[in-house]
Amino acid sequence: MSTDSFLPLLKLPAEEIKEKVIVCGDPERAEKIAKKLDGFEEISYNREYRVFNGSKAGVELTVASHGVGGPGAAVCFEELIRGGARKIIRVGTAGSLNPDIKDGDIVIASAAIRKDGVSEQLIPLSYPAVASTGLINALESSAKKMGQKTYTGIILTIAAFYAELLGLPNNQFSKANALAVEMEVSALFVIASLNGVEAGAIVAIDGLAVDFDADAYNPHRNLVDDAIERESEIAIDSLI
Repeated sequence: MSTDSFLPLLKLPAEEIKEKVIVCGDPERAEKIAKKLDGFEEISYNREYRVFNGSKAGVELTVASHGVGGPGAAVCFEELIRGGARKIIRVGTAGSLNPDIKDGDIVIASAAIRKDGVSEQLIPLSYPAVASTGLINALESSAKKMGQKTYTGIILTIAAFYAELLGLPNNQFSKANALAVEMEVSALFVIASLNGVEAGAIVAIDGLAVDFDADAYNPHRNLVDDAIERESEIAIDSLI
């Protein structure tokens, strides 16, 4: 970690970043997660990137928001790692690609399908996007301790939300037994692996994404909010 460099997009000195980090898309969600920590402090807010520091059980943590989509999130992941992050867990939402996985359920990603729109510019698509085994185990262990049922498996990361002429690949990868679809995890896994950093992801299901209708999408429901609260607590516990 550099102690004299500045992270231009996160807009803070590199030494502010802790080794253990939780990331999420929404800046407001980052604040909600940070409020679960002891003595949290907002240290930066630039564009979609909002960063907090705090601690839990004596362990220092950083919480950062990365916005929507792989390219912008990749900027956040790169700068967090340049600042010294060594374990990063994404806490997010996803659409289910398995009808047995319902709204409010929680999925832990073991790997991700690379349709993120950015990682192919970093390394060929033959390079896998995989989670750290240690963090998968830690997330599963924390969930079990809290009595929370989870599903673990491959998820799909895509770059587009609204379909145009080509459509979205959700149905195809549902048939290949991907569990869920979201927009940032594969970028995180690839960038972390390239830098020798551990990464994991846990997502709350906010709807069925097979035959996805973006106009009917509504993640703003109590069932989803409750799942986000639970997965946030699991992520924090898995890092301490």
